[in-house]
Amino acid sequence: MTKWRKKDAAEQAHLAAQSLVLVKPQSYMNESGRPIGKIAGWWKTPPAEVLVVVDDLDLPFGRLRMRAAGGSGGHNGLKSIIEYLGEDFSRLRIGIGRGGEDDAIDRVLSTFTADEERRLEPILDVATEGVLLWLDRGAVDAMNYVNAWRPEEESDAAPDQVSDT
Repeated sequence: MTKWRKKDAAEQAHLAAQSLVLVKPQSYMNESGRPIGKIAGWWKTPPAEVLVVVDDLDLPFGRLRMRAAGGSGGHNGLKSIIEYLGEDFSRLRIGIGRGGEDDAIDRVLSTFTADEERRLEPILDVATEGVLLWLDRGAVDAMNYVNAWRPEEESDAAPDQVSDT
Protein backbone atom coordinates (compact mmCIF):
# COMPACT_ATOMS: atom_id res chain seq x y z
CA MET A 1 0.00 0.00 0.00
CA THR A 2 1.21 3.44 -0.77
CA LYS A 3 1.18 6.04 1.98
CA TRP A 4 -1.94 8.05 2.62
CA ARG A 5 -1.75 11.32 0.71
CA LYS A 6 -4.00 14.34 0.68
CA LYS A 7 -5.48 15.36 -2.65
CA ASP A 8 -8.89 16.45 -3.92
CA ALA A 9 -10.22 17.20 -0.40
CA ALA A 10 -9.57 13.63 0.71
CA GLU A 11 -6.91 11.32 2.06
CA GLN A 12 -6.17 8.57 -0.45
CA ALA A 13 -4.19 5.35 -0.44
CA HIS A 14 -3.69 3.17 -3.51
CA LEU A 15 -3.27 -0.60 -3.20
CA ALA A 16 -1.98 -1.47 -6.66
CA ALA A 17 -2.00 -5.25 -6.10
CA GLN A 18 -5.77 -5.18 -5.57
CA SER A 19 -6.52 -2.30 -7.95
CA LEU A 20 -8.02 -0.60 -4.92
CA VAL A 21 -8.16 3.01 -3.80
CA LEU A 22 -9.14 3.87 -0.23
CA VAL A 23 -10.62 7.34 0.20
CA LYS A 24 -11.31 9.30 3.40
CA PRO A 25 -13.02 12.57 2.48
CA GLN A 26 -11.75 15.48 4.55
CA SER A 27 -14.72 17.67 3.69
CA TYR A 28 -17.85 18.05 5.76
CA MET A 29 -19.93 14.87 5.63
CA ASN A 30 -22.71 16.54 3.64
CA GLU A 31 -20.11 17.53 1.02
CA SER A 32 -18.31 14.17 0.79
CA GLY A 33 -19.76 13.37 -2.63
CA ARG A 34 -17.55 15.93 -4.37
CA PRO A 35 -14.17 14.35 -3.49
CA ILE A 36 -15.51 10.81 -3.95
CA GLY A 37 -16.96 11.70 -7.34
CA LYS A 38 -13.76 13.44 -8.43
CA ILE A 39 -11.52 10.55 -7.34
CA ALA A 40 -13.81 7.87 -8.84
CA GLY A 41 -13.79 9.86 -12.08
CA TRP A 42 -10.00 10.16 -12.13
CA TRP A 43 -9.60 6.40 -11.62
CA LYS A 44 -12.47 5.74 -14.10
CA THR A 45 -14.29 3.71 -11.46
CA PRO A 46 -17.95 3.07 -12.24
CA PRO A 47 -20.35 3.49 -9.30
CA ALA A 48 -21.01 -0.28 -9.18
CA GLU A 49 -17.34 -0.71 -8.18
CA VAL A 50 -17.57 1.76 -5.28
CA LEU A 51 -18.22 0.70 -1.68
CA VAL A 52 -18.95 3.49 0.81
CA VAL A 53 -18.69 2.77 4.54
CA VAL A 54 -20.60 5.17 6.81
CA ASP A 55 -21.67 5.45 10.41
CA ASP A 56 -25.43 5.62 10.80
CA LEU A 57 -27.23 7.33 13.62
CA ASP A 58 -30.54 5.71 12.71
CA LEU A 59 -29.33 2.13 13.08
CA PRO A 60 -28.97 0.70 16.59
CA PHE A 61 -25.40 0.58 17.87
CA GLY A 62 -23.53 -2.26 16.20
CA ARG A 63 -26.16 -3.14 13.60
CA LEU A 64 -24.66 -3.50 10.14
CA ARG A 65 -26.56 -3.07 6.90
CA MET A 66 -25.12 -3.50 3.41
CA ARG A 67 -26.90 -2.68 0.16
CA ALA A 68 -25.70 -2.87 -3.46
CA ALA A 69 -27.57 0.31 -4.41
CA GLY A 70 -30.38 2.53 -3.23
CA GLY A 71 -31.26 5.82 -1.65
CA SER A 72 -29.72 7.79 1.15
CA GLY A 73 -32.05 6.70 3.93
CA GLY A 74 -31.82 10.28 5.18
CA HIS A 75 -28.02 10.11 5.59
CA ASN A 76 -26.57 13.45 4.45
CA GLY A 77 -23.23 11.98 3.43
CA LEU A 78 -24.94 9.41 1.22
CA LYS A 79 -27.18 12.15 -0.23
CA SER A 80 -24.06 14.03 -1.29
CA ILE A 81 -22.44 10.94 -2.79
CA ILE A 82 -25.65 10.11 -4.69
CA GLU A 83 -25.55 13.62 -6.15
CA TYR A 84 -22.18 12.80 -7.75
CA LEU A 85 -22.37 9.03 -8.41
CA GLY A 86 -26.07 8.24 -8.63
CA GLU A 87 -27.60 5.47 -6.51
CA ASP A 88 -25.80 2.47 -8.04
CA PHE A 89 -22.94 2.14 -5.54
CA SER A 90 -22.69 -0.26 -2.60
CA ARG A 91 -22.86 1.04 0.92
CA LEU A 92 -22.11 -0.48 4.32
CA ARG A 93 -23.84 1.31 7.17
CA ILE A 94 -22.49 0.81 10.69
CA GLY A 95 -25.03 1.69 13.34
CA ILE A 96 -23.95 4.05 16.10
CA GLY A 97 -27.48 4.61 17.43
CA ARG A 98 -28.71 7.82 18.94
CA GLY A 99 -27.50 6.97 22.42
CA GLY A 100 -28.62 9.41 25.10
CA GLU A 101 -27.77 12.45 23.01
CA ASP A 102 -30.58 14.87 22.19
CA ASP A 103 -28.60 16.44 19.37
CA ALA A 104 -27.52 14.28 16.42
CA ILE A 105 -24.34 16.35 15.93
CA ASP A 106 -23.31 15.75 19.54
CA ARG A 107 -23.79 11.99 19.12
CA VAL A 108 -21.90 11.75 15.83
CA LEU A 109 -18.95 13.76 17.16
CA SER A 110 -18.83 12.20 20.63
CA THR A 111 -16.60 9.31 21.68
CA PHE A 112 -18.00 5.86 22.36
CA THR A 113 -19.06 4.94 25.88
CA ALA A 114 -17.07 2.29 27.77
CA ASP A 115 -19.78 -0.28 27.00
CA GLU A 116 -19.72 0.62 23.29
CA GLU A 117 -15.92 0.36 23.25
CA ARG A 118 -16.19 -3.11 24.76
CA ARG A 119 -18.65 -4.18 22.03
CA LEU A 120 -16.79 -2.58 19.11
CA GLU A 121 -14.22 -5.27 18.16
CA PRO A 122 -16.64 -7.94 16.86
CA ILE A 123 -18.65 -5.27 15.02
CA LEU A 124 -15.56 -4.05 13.19
CA ASP A 125 -14.42 -7.64 12.54
CA VAL A 126 -17.72 -8.46 10.80
CA ALA A 127 -17.69 -5.14 8.90
CA THR A 128 -14.12 -5.84 7.74
CA GLU A 129 -15.02 -9.35 6.63
CA GLY A 130 -17.98 -7.89 4.75
CA VAL A 131 -15.73 -5.45 2.90
CA LEU A 132 -13.32 -8.26 2.00
CA LEU A 133 -16.19 -10.44 0.76
CA TRP A 134 -17.46 -7.52 -1.31
CA LEU A 135 -14.02 -7.21 -2.90
CA ASP A 136 -13.48 -10.95 -3.45
CA ARG A 137 -16.95 -12.36 -4.16
CA GLY A 138 -19.26 -9.43 -4.82
CA ALA A 139 -22.10 -7.59 -3.18
CA VAL A 140 -24.55 -10.50 -2.85
CA ASP A 141 -22.22 -12.70 -0.75
CA ALA A 142 -21.14 -9.70 1.31
CA MET A 143 -24.73 -8.61 1.94
CA ASN A 144 -25.78 -12.13 2.92
CA TYR A 145 -22.98 -12.28 5.49
CA VAL A 146 -23.22 -8.77 6.92
CA ASN A 147 -27.00 -8.43 6.99
CA ALA A 148 -27.47 -11.78 8.79
CA TRP A 149 -25.17 -10.78 11.68
CA ARG A 150 -26.51 -9.28 14.89
CA PRO A 151 -24.60 -7.62 17.72
CA GLU A 152 -24.34 -9.52 21.01
CA GLU A 153 -27.30 -7.71 22.57
CA GLU A 154 -29.57 -8.94 19.76
CA SER A 155 -28.15 -12.46 19.46
CA ASP A 156 -25.62 -14.51 21.36
CA ALA A 157 -24.75 -16.43 18.20
CA ALA A 158 -21.43 -15.70 16.49
CA PRO A 159 -21.63 -14.91 12.77
CA ASP A 160 -21.34 -17.97 10.57
CA GLN A 161 -18.02 -18.30 8.84
CA VAL A 162 -18.17 -17.94 5.08
CA SER A 163 -16.98 -21.00 3.21
CA ASP A 164 -14.61 -20.77 0.26
CA THR A 165 -16.85 -22.90 -1.94
